[in-house]
Amino acid sequence: MQLIPPSITPSLDPDFRPAALAWRAFADSIAGQARPIRIAIEQGDGSTYVFERNISQDNVAVNLRYLERELKFLLWAVGGFRIHLDAPAELVVLLRDYVYRYDANRLFDQEVMGPTIYGRPCEVVHAPGSAFPAARHVTLPLGRHRGGCRVAIDKGASDIKAYAEQDGVTTFAGEFKWDPKPQTDPAYHNHHIRHAIAAAAATLPRVDAIGVSSAGVYIANEPRIASLFRGLSRADFERAIVPMYHRIREEFGGIPLIVANDGAVSALAGSMSLNRNRVLGVAFGSSLAAGYVDAGGNITTWLDELAFVPIDMNPLAPADEWSNDRGCGVQYLSQQAVNRLLTPAGIVFPAEMGVPERLEHVQAMHRQGDPRTAGIYQTIGVYFGYALAHYANYYDMGTVLVMGRVTTGEGGEMILRVANEVLAKDFPHLSIDIRLPDEASRRVGQAAAAASLPQI
Repeated sequence: MQLIPPSITPSLDPDFRPAALAWRAFADSIAGQARPIRIAIEQGDGSTYVFERNISQDNVAVNLRYLERELKFLLWAVGGFRIHLDAPAELVVLLRDYVYRYDANRLFDQEVMGPTIYGRPCEVVHAPGSAFPAARHVTLPLGRHRGGCRVAIDKGASDIKAYAEQDGVTTFAGEFKWDPKPQTDPAYHNHHIRHAIAAAAATLPRVDAIGVSSAGVYIANEPRIASLFRGLSRADFERAIVPMYHRIREEFGGIPLIVANDGAVSALAGSMSLNRNRVLGVAFGSSLAAGYVDAGGNITTWLDELAFVPIDMNPLAPADEWSNDRGCGVQYLSQQAVNRLLTPAGIVFPAEMGVPERLEHVQAMHRQGDPRTAGIYQTIGVYFGYALAHYANYYDMGTVLVMGRVTTGEGGEMILRVANEVLAKDFPHLSIDIRLPDEASRRVGQAAAAASLPQI
């Protein structure tokens, strides 16, 4: 697969090779002699998403690389435990018996998508012709509920945002610092989460419903995988964290409580505030969170874990610290991206300084006109423009709402400006309206949207 340099070079990462350009070059190279294939991703609730793609007639090596990256995107964006392929048998055998059996990164994908999330093995199945499954989609009509006394929290890696409202009138909006990732005692998580909920609830005469926005994959209000709890042993996670929100719900008298991925909530926040559907919400926080509201105004059953989706095809691209795969979105569109770009920007912070604090210093330096910070935001803006073009191959999106700490202040404006320049130059056929919410919405907008998740 060709590695195409971007038309607009990220000043601090000249080796960036966008997936969007590689995909386009691949399509151009097989024009007139393409071979159609079908991919189906089967989820645990019976949903099956079908994708039609083209591959080369005879270049097995290029087809294998293309399809391996394609499946990586679909597994983490869509989510599913079974991949059905209506494709040449030799290609399916290579993927199933070699790539997905011996590649350590693919073993990580299989473990997460299989037992961890869906409770069954993850597998690749050859499904030619009539053996290929039909598409079946389920949507989740969550959110947009108002009235009553509502509490919500939005859990990030550096703070918990808490929110309360009574009949649509805000009674509390605040932030509580925490540092959950290195914690080895589940009591730390329980204390901080309950403290944030209690602080918001104290401003209400009663609590009728609780909404929670959180990084990670949640099914039936239970976390399946979340970086916030990485410091805990599996036994402590299963014992204390998995049932945590069921216990909180009972402590409040069994009231409605809904937990949703923070990316989905960011998309919902954008859809509600802008009165639009076909919204992709992205949050540039400690990781990259994403979510999608479809044309009908619903959240889908897609996982939208774009932190793990590759957007850089350079084989020497930075590795994700969790999966060890290279070129994944978390290293480009998050606090981790800011931290990674400090060295090429010529900025040095004490080794003991945390990543959130480093971001705060970069933002302060940018406000003060330090010329070194502009390269960081320009580089992330280039990343974002090409990432959006790649996402557009999978998501029907008209609006993108950008949230998260990285986008706070003038740096966020620069990220969007550069991303729009990329789209205008290399992808003029795409019509994507990129939006930043106002400053207050950026800080507590997801918590406010989370408050609308439960129906009273």
